[in-house]
Amino acid sequence: MTTRLLLTPDVARVVRHDGLAHSFQTLARYIADDYVRWAEFDKSARVANHSDEGVIELMPISDAALYTFKYVNGHPKNHLVGLPTVMAFGVLADVATGTPQVLSELTLSTALRTAATSALAAQHLARRDSRVMALIGNGAQAEFQALAFHHLLGITQIRLFDVDPAATDKLVRHLSRIEGLTVVRCRDTAEAVRGADIVTTVTADKRNATILTPEMVEPGMHINGVGGDCPGKTELHRGVLERASVFVEYEPQSRIEGDLQQMPADFPVTEFWRVLRGEAAGRRSAEEVTVFDSVGFALEDFATLRWLRDRALALGLGRDLALVPDMADPKDLFGELGLPAQPQGLGIATGAATPAPVIAPLAA
Repeated sequence: MTTRLLLTPDVARVVRHDGLAHSFQTLARYIADDYVRWAEFDKSARVANHSDEGVIELMPISDAALYTFKYVNGHPKNHLVGLPTVMAFGVLADVATGTPQVLSELTLSTALRTAATSALAAQHLARRDSRVMALIGNGAQAEFQALAFHHLLGITQIRLFDVDPAATDKLVRHLSRIEGLTVVRCRDTAEAVRGADIVTTVTADKRNATILTPEMVEPGMHINGVGGDCPGKTELHRGVLERASVFVEYEPQSRIEGDLQQMPADFPVTEFWRVLRGEAAGRRSAEEVTVFDSVGFALEDFATLRWLRDRALALGLGRDLALVPDMADPKDLFGELGLPAQPQGLGIATGAATPAPVIAPLAA
């Protein structure tokens, strides 16, 4: 019995083989297919352990056949010590037996699935004629967001701003190679969002921030709020939410972690699965302001692990890992230690009192 191990180069090979546009399209379809099965999932908000420097989270979910979880962190200062802000891995297991089928990196995959989810939501919440997107926050997630919107929504101009000019330099280098996409550097957030059809905020600082304020919001805008994703961390002024129709992934989690944490408990929101199932309206008019308060939900990782499993099998990627012992006798776990056989004559005495064992101290 083995578990398929998928590392970052395996995920990269999937994307290179399939192409980035097709990968986004396929991953978005996997995510949509699982969202429309919403009632079939055993769902819970993620379990988070917070520190002054960041957060470490576990994100579990299952249906009748498969269980998945993701381990993921968010440490905004990690770049100062040469580490990614976000690092993740995940497991896909068989519900019937508990057997872990796939152990996969999810750092690169989380960036892909977050962007695919953003674009999937925008297909239903943004105006269909949207062509210009402002991208506030130009760090590790930015290229994925820009290219998902380019490939899945037909965005042709990206307007960039980040407080770190080096991050914008990096993003310009990558995006300038993309045919049919114009990149515009802006001096501040206000300049970037002016005239934009879609605004994506994907900043990293763990604090209550107001990246986007009400006077910046224009009629018909769709706002894709990605960076506000844990308690005490926001990007949108509450006035932006007050004038918008707000959509979320999983309401119990979003009220704790999203920009929604600023609002009263009775502030109305719509879970996105209802839009995909046709149970609730998405965008209702050209003038409506919409917000997707995206914090990331375990169902998206469930879909991503299914996608990775299927592509790895099709392409022969990954390697088998002896994560669980393969035992001739499933009840003989002790035998896996491989200890030498007990010498003859040292059996268990019977019929007489057995003295209490003496545990000798370890040598100094």
